[in-house]
Amino acid sequence: MFTVLAAMSGMEREYIRDRTLEGHESARKRGKTIGGAGVTDEDMLSRALHLRNQEMSLRDIAKRLVITTGAKKGQHPSPATVMRMLREHNEQATAASA
Repeated sequence: MFTVLAAMSGMEREYIRDRTLEGHESARKRGKTIGGAGVTDEDMLSRALHLRNQEMSLRDIAKRLVITTGAKKGQHPSPATVMRMLREHNEQATAASA
């Protein structure tokens, strides 16, 4: 009995996941963005690059940066946001040089 319920809940979870991904894809095709508002800007990127050149860790860089706009104004970005911002910058620089 429990096996049947577990199998049904697994199928339902997959169905919900597929429908969600289809909705995200449809929204992207219409020009909508998924996720929260961006908190990074060129000034933040410039400062993060300068601090990274000083071989600071992502956590230390995040502690020194401040979000300047939006609902999170005055807060620090997460280390994951800093890592993503630096990675995207590196990818764009690589693509431009290729």
